[in-house]
Amino acid sequence: MILGGDLGGTKTLLALAELRDGKLQIAFERRYASQDYPTFDALLDDFLADAPPIQAACFGVAGPTNGHHVKLTYLPWEISTNNLVSRFRFRHALLANDFAAAANGLPLVAQHQLKMLQTGLPVSQAPRVILGAGTGLGVAGMVWTDNRYCVIPGEGGHIGFAPQTPEQGELWQWLHEKNGRVTTEDVVSGPGLARIYAFLGGRPQQPEEIGHNALSKSDPLAEQAVELWFSVYGAFAGDLAIQWLAYGGVYLAGGIAAKLMPHIGYSTFMDAFNAKREHRLVAENMPIHLVTEERLGLLGALALAGSKQD
Repeated sequence: MILGGDLGGTKTLLALAELRDGKLQIAFERRYASQDYPTFDALLDDFLADAPPIQAACFGVAGPTNGHHVKLTYLPWEISTNNLVSRFRFRHALLANDFAAAANGLPLVAQHQLKMLQTGLPVSQAPRVILGAGTGLGVAGMVWTDNRYCVIPGEGGHIGFAPQTPEQGELWQWLHEKNGRVTTEDVVSGPGLARIYAFLGGRPQQPEEIGHNALSKSDPLAEQAVELWFSVYGAFAGDLAIQWLAYGGVYLAGGIAAKLMPHIGYSTFMDAFNAKREHRLVAENMPIHLVTEERLGLLGALALAGSKQD
């Protein structure tokens, strides 16, 4: 039995699984509201009640990690593999960046859960990049080596926000006056959508409410906020694609884009992605996929846990 988890500032997904003939078979999974638990140990105590012995565990975590220790960015949780092995008697335990875990989950995603946004000119074994907005903004690269894709984790969401329009410049100035340095994650995330809405003059609202009102067309300001959000997201994704020369594919994960883009923001995102001046043709040749599998990070964590089995 192996254990996988996707630990985020809003939700935590956990699952027990077995490897049978090289394929993952999930036996039990559960979703938690992360902020309901003061520590990750307390959450695991709840999940593992009456569970069989665990041979290997891997958790994708929203924060920088060396594989053995992490302090989550948006939670008070501090986790170490030594403590996990000691307290829960796992034989192996690993911590992975949440989008490194997501990248490892891509081979397990069903084809119908990948929506093609731009066909491009895909190149076999070329670099890939995966990114996604949720509570924060995750990024990971993938390069082909030793007959497989090797995942390169990072904290790309904390790259400085680079405005591309006068309106985005005003947004940068507004955010800078509040907190100083402005990162892309300050804008391209759930909290970032709420900040954009406030910048445009809206009253404080949760990002879920803003997205819902934009989809229902009940609030023109919400629609404007979502369009501005997608314009920044598209520009950032295009910059990453050019940095990696991601002819192997750009993969958009995270629930916000999956819920909104089929209905609003697609054209805005694509226009911003491809607006790369003399490198426009390069950007247009990048295949872009929207990942609708919410459990992507969980599947990747299970895959990494399975690789640690004896």
